[in-house]
Amino acid sequence: MDPTSDRTVPVNLRQSGAPRIDMLIGTRVRKSPFWHKSVEHGARAVTVYNRMYHPRLYFSPDEGGLLGEYDYLTRHVTLWNVAVERQIQIKGPDATAFVDFLVTRAMTGDRELAPGKARYVILCNQHGGIVNDPVLLRIAEDEYWLSISDSDVALWAQGVNVDGRFDATVRELDVAPVQLQGPDSAAVLQDAGIADVTSMKFFNLRETTLFGCDVVISKTGFSGEEGFEIYLRNATRDADALWDGLVAAGKPYHLRVIAPNHISRMEAGILSYGQDMDLETTPYEVGLDWQVDLDKRAFVGKAALEEVAARGVTHKLVGLTFGGRQIDWYNADFWPVLDPEMQEEIGYVTSAFHSPGVGANIAFARVPVARATPGQRLLVRTPASVEPLAAETCATPFTMPERGLNRPVGMGGPPKPD
Repeated sequence: MDPTSDRTVPVNLRQSGAPRIDMLIGTRVRKSPFWHKSVEHGARAVTVYNRMYHPRLYFSPDEGGLLGEYDYLTRHVTLWNVAVERQIQIKGPDATAFVDFLVTRAMTGDRELAPGKARYVILCNQHGGIVNDPVLLRIAEDEYWLSISDSDVALWAQGVNVDGRFDATVRELDVAPVQLQGPDSAAVLQDAGIADVTSMKFFNLRETTLFGCDVVISKTGFSGEEGFEIYLRNATRDADALWDGLVAAGKPYHLRVIAPNHISRMEAGILSYGQDMDLETTPYEVGLDWQVDLDKRAFVGKAALEEVAARGVTHKLVGLTFGGRQIDWYNADFWPVLDPEMQEEIGYVTSAFHSPGVGANIAFARVPVARATPGQRLLVRTPASVEPLAAETCATPFTMPERGLNRPVGMGGPPKPD
């Protein structure tokens, strides 16, 4: 059985491994305003995200690598360079109408997003495939920002409005975010002069100045921990002032710079675009059907999503737990998932890590709908295992930290009504 036969461009299931290959640092791929700071703090591995270099590891093997970064995140406070999350501005008299046409959730009437609020949203193309899963920030009555994951949202949105039917402009801004994540993140911001930060509600925004820089602060983050995103305006000019100020404010709390932690985001059920979903994935396949409001007026992909909702899907993304060697690095390939009886490939793992919170390896995997309910026995073939490993499907989120305030926005469903 070919688990990718329903795709126009199949997922590459060749097990090519992760050879040690140097990444060329040049001018064709952009450096973010914080790139030099990541280098100063000892970035050890990078990837490319939204055509920018994106740090993915700082801790040495002696410090535990990615698992050491996870431990630090859950106990202290960490600073992340996430400038690759580009900010796409939609601004003009028709900004709200245009945003409502782009996203699958209702954005008008009693569901309209008030200025000073944010919301997790899904963008789909005309076939119902997921273009992006950004956080939408309403900055003003006539201005929204799409804080995007890894795809060309600005080009797509400009194309949707190429006929000028909406009186709104679409452009990328010189705005670069960092994330402050971990139990002591609020204390660091409070010491930096942001008053009443502990009372800030999830998915709320605050425009202010920090270390003399103009910023927007949101109560959000790509982890299951308490945390904030700080969107720096005039980022090319002011990157050093913000970064150095946060590092100094965090010293009493033993702040460390780490990479966005995929162990924590997986435990919290948060999906990663390009790994767990992409342009050939519909929201119904990855537990994001709660994001689709088929009762709203016309939006991009509505007709296709109505058809998918009516006929159902053949595959779904599920949580898996399994044993074997502790997974301490990003999976370089989509690992095969097998039927335990027939030993044939029926699906594949999209993301995997060892979870200290669960005490086992965890994964997201795309499997046939008949195998998608919790408690299903499957097999996973990993590069480190001679024989396939016994695995079991489970509900997500896998776990949530007791002090964590960032609720999952992926397969776990919405954090709360907004």
